[in-house]
Amino acid sequence: MCAINGFNFLDRALIARMNAVNRHRGPDASGIFSEDGISLGHNRLSIIDLSEKAGQPMKSFDEAEVMVFNGEIYNFKELKSELGGSYPFKSESDTEVILAAFRKWGPDCVKKFNGIFVFAIWDRAKREIFLARDHLGVKPLYYYIKDGKFIFSSEIKSILEHAISRRLNLEAFNHYLRVLYVPEPLTMFEDIYKFPQASRGFYKNGELKIEKYWEIEPDNYLRASKARIGEELRNKIQQAVKSQLISDRPLGLYLSGGLDSSILLYNMAQERGKIDTFSVGFSLKEEEQKEKFNADFNLAKKTASFFGTNHNEVIIGPGEVWDFLERSVWQMDEPISNPTASAMLKLSGFAKNKVDVVLAGDGGDELFGGYERYRLSRIATLFQKIPGFLRAPFNLNRKFKKLNTPAGVERFALFMFQKNDILKKVVSSDYFNRDVSKSFFERRYFGQPSETSDSDFKTVFSGNFEETLMNVDRRTWLTDFALMLTDKMSMANGLETRVPFLDKNIVEFAARIPLQYKIDLFNTKKILKNAYRGRIPDYLLNQPKRGWFSPGAKWLRADEFRNRAEEALSPGYYPATKALFDWRDIKQILENHISGKEYNLNILWAILTFQLWAKRFNIHI
Repeated sequence: MCAINGFNFLDRALIARMNAVNRHRGPDASGIFSEDGISLGHNRLSIIDLSEKAGQPMKSFDEAEVMVFNGEIYNFKELKSELGGSYPFKSESDTEVILAAFRKWGPDCVKKFNGIFVFAIWDRAKREIFLARDHLGVKPLYYYIKDGKFIFSSEIKSILEHAISRRLNLEAFNHYLRVLYVPEPLTMFEDIYKFPQASRGFYKNGELKIEKYWEIEPDNYLRASKARIGEELRNKIQQAVKSQLISDRPLGLYLSGGLDSSILLYNMAQERGKIDTFSVGFSLKEEEQKEKFNADFNLAKKTASFFGTNHNEVIIGPGEVWDFLERSVWQMDEPISNPTASAMLKLSGFAKNKVDVVLAGDGGDELFGGYERYRLSRIATLFQKIPGFLRAPFNLNRKFKKLNTPAGVERFALFMFQKNDILKKVVSSDYFNRDVSKSFFERRYFGQPSETSDSDFKTVFSGNFEETLMNVDRRTWLTDFALMLTDKMSMANGLETRVPFLDKNIVEFAARIPLQYKIDLFNTKKILKNAYRGRIPDYLLNQPKRGWFSPGAKWLRADEFRNRAEEALSPGYYPATKALFDWRDIKQILENHISGKEYNLNILWAILTFQLWAKRFNIHI
């Protein structure tokens, strides 16, 4: 993995400053290319072909194109064979394969790639910049376009090296408080945007044109037995893991106590034998709480023992959480409210001492129906099929009001949005917009394809809302929350993270698996569990879905953390944000949480993260 930087004018000193800011993403080498109309920068984390021949920015063999690239193309060897003798390769890198593919297939080259990537190619003759981002948005890419300037980077903080505004995007602010992250294409900064997943762009003469190059087709379900589908799924997962084990540097696995990382471990062990695994746990005073919050940590140890891995463990304690929180906020570039970020950051630094690449289980829940909200939504869908005359005698509509929520943005909001009552308390009425997030998600994801702002995004799955919900999660929550945290917390320490479940072939195959093979009234991830029964321990297959959660609520009550949190959650902490919040209500909510009267972790952590971010990035309202 690496960092890419660039803009549409010549300034070697400025591109060098951009490189310096995100050097942590590529500590092995740094390079610059500049000429009239372009400056490109790159920081390299050497993983495949460690030689200088694979360095960047990379020129094509005839120097007609210059490219910067962050990521991995897992099918680069197959593509290199397909390209045959059409290109005189000088390296063994996947970077050069992208250049060769662009030369042969032009912008459609992105349709050939299976990997995680962002890249920019400067066509020196056309004086045009071509950009692309991978299918699921695993790798981040941001851009600024205004007043004749076009700037792009792997991280926002590098874009801010330019003399541009740091004004808060108030729409993004409202989305963040609703869903705890900022959905694409927005960022928390006015005029800075996320380059969309599965998209390619062309910048020329002051204009940027962005278009989708890939989307899952709905209503294309497999017509095969559950056993046959499970067998094919196993084959695709094994092939994805095999392709993602290609590395010229040491490689390991983030191991939790869950199903997904254990399936990866099974497949890695088939290919490599003994694997280096890494897990993080929490230090707590109470034995009962220690067991509760370390359930995944302890299961990971048990699973590592079962597979005979070289297991490595690290613990994060209350006394160090604040420092890791402040570091994580800087690395995030914009607030993402997740108390586990501190643990993720510590884990990546710990793993980097031994390996340069880790595999992780991200994506399994969104593809195979792992979240409890999918099962609950399925119950609601079936509940609404009960005839009204049968519901009425038992007052079922009143007793199960939530199950009566219609399928659409209203049900999505029920599962995913922070509630109005708490937000109205803490956010100043001048800055609170109760409807903007619902309108945003409805417009982009829940209308008919002809009505959505993204005409290539199809949400209609035969009227099956649970498929729609998983599809929206894949486009929003997965990319802008889960994957963003995974990337930023690992790359902060120069550690590459790969996510085999999000291999393009697996994603496309998973979308074709009928819903009844994924979830029912009582179970989630049915097809995945059935496919690996007898191959991984039964305790992993039979356990309920827990999710990985931290003792964030406990930290807010601990002396070593609480005092600093109280300071950050006060109007004097950062004067620029004073007008945004009702600080008296926030103080009361915090006091009620500390006393144990209420559980207010979600809203308190969201505001705390926002405050730390706003001050660190010198935000203006």
